[in-house]
Amino acid sequence: MLQQTDIDLTVLCENSVGGPTGLIGEHGWAVGIATPSVRILFDTGQGLGIISNCDLLGFDLSRLDKIVLSHGHYDHCSGLPLVLPLTGNIDVHIHEQGFGYRCCHSDKNNDREIGILHSKSSLESLGAHFCFNKNFCAIAEGIYLSGEIPRNTSYEKQDPRLLRADKTGKLQQDPHIDDQTLIIDSKQGLIIILGCAHAGIINILNHVQQQLSDRPIHTVIGGTHLGFADDEQFAATVDALHAFDIQCLAAAHCTGLERAAQLARIFGSRFRFAPVGTRIHIP
Repeated sequence: MLQQTDIDLTVLCENSVGGPTGLIGEHGWAVGIATPSVRILFDTGQGLGIISNCDLLGFDLSRLDKIVLSHGHYDHCSGLPLVLPLTGNIDVHIHEQGFGYRCCHSDKNNDREIGILHSKSSLESLGAHFCFNKNFCAIAEGIYLSGEIPRNTSYEKQDPRLLRADKTGKLQQDPHIDDQTLIIDSKQGLIIILGCAHAGIINILNHVQQQLSDRPIHTVIGGTHLGFADDEQFAATVDALHAFDIQCLAAAHCTGLERAAQLARIFGSRFRFAPVGTRIHIP
C-alpha cells in the first residue's frame, strides 16, 4: 500500500490571517494539498478569499486533480463556483446528503440559511462531476475519505442551533450525516484534515483508527467545533485526545479563539494555530 511522501498542506481560507500582506480572512475553511502524485482542494471557503489567497500563496487551482467538500455548509462550499472555471471538469467528492436546506436558528427566532447556496445543476454546468459516497473509501493511492462517522461518544453532541429540512420540509436538528474527513497515509503517520468535525473529533479519530488500525495519527488539522462545546465536553475531549499521541494538532475555524488558546496551553509544542497562510510540510 502506497504511503504518500513530501506532502504540503496550505491553509487557503480561515477566519484569521497570518502570512503575506494581502491575504483575506473569512469565516470559512479551505486547505490545498499537494503531493508528488496528486493535488486536492479540501473545501473552498465562502468565496471571499479563495482565488486571491491561492494566487498569493502560489497554489495553482488549474492543476487540481480533485476537490473534496467536507459537508454542505456555505462556509465550506461557496467558493466552488469561483474555482470551477479555473479547474475545468473535475471530480468533486461530497456525501449524498450534502445538498439540502440548512439553517442556523438564533435566539431572536431568525433563521439564517447556511447550506450550499448554489444548485447542484448550476455547479455541474460549471464542470463539477459530483462523486457521492457515504462509506470509507480511497480517492487516490494512500488518500481516503472517512465516509459517515459512527456517533459513539456520550459527550460529543450536535449543535442544537443547526437545523435542516427533512423530506417534508419540516426543520429538525441537523445530524450532519454528511460530515466527512480526508485522511492521508504518510510515512510519518496519518494526516487527518477536518472540516468542522460536526460528528465529534473523537468519534472521527476513533473511526479512522478502526479503518487503518496499524497506523499512528501524526497530524490533525482543521475545525474541531469545540468553540461551541461546554466545559464538560471540552474536558472529556481533551482527555481523549491525549490517548492518540498526536504530533501536530493544528486547530482552526470553528475551534474558536478561546478553545484554541486552551489547546495551545495543554498541548504545548505539539499545537499550532492554522490561519490563512499556514504551511505544513510532512516529508
